[in-house]
Amino acid sequence: MISSNVSSLLSNQTYMNNSAYNVANVNTDRFTPYNTTISETENGGTKANTTRAVSNGSEKSQTNLSKEITDQISIEKVAASNLQAIRTQDEMLGSLLDIRG
Repeated sequence: MISSNVSSLLSNQTYMNNSAYNVANVNTDRFTPYNTTISETENGGTKANTTRAVSNGSEKSQTNLSKEITDQISIEKVAASNLQAIRTQDEMLGSLLDIRG
C-alpha cells in the first residue's frame, strides 16, 4: 500500500514540475507548454505521462495560466492526502511491531 502512495507522490511531483515550468515560461514568446496526465500502472501504482502541446503558431506563449494554477492546487491536495496515508500506515505498522515484540 505504501508503494502506491509513493508512486502517486512521484507522479504528481513530475506533474508539478511540468506545471511550474509552464508557468515560468508564461511570458516566453512561442512557448508551447507540456501537458501531463496521470495514469494507473498494471501493478496498482501511477505514472506521469508528459507530452508537448501542439503549437498553434502563436507568437505568444500558449500557457493557460488559470489551468496551471488550478492544476497546482489539485496536485498539492493529492500530495497531502498521500503523505497522510503514508504516515497512518507507518503508525499502524509501528503499533503492530510493538504488539508483536
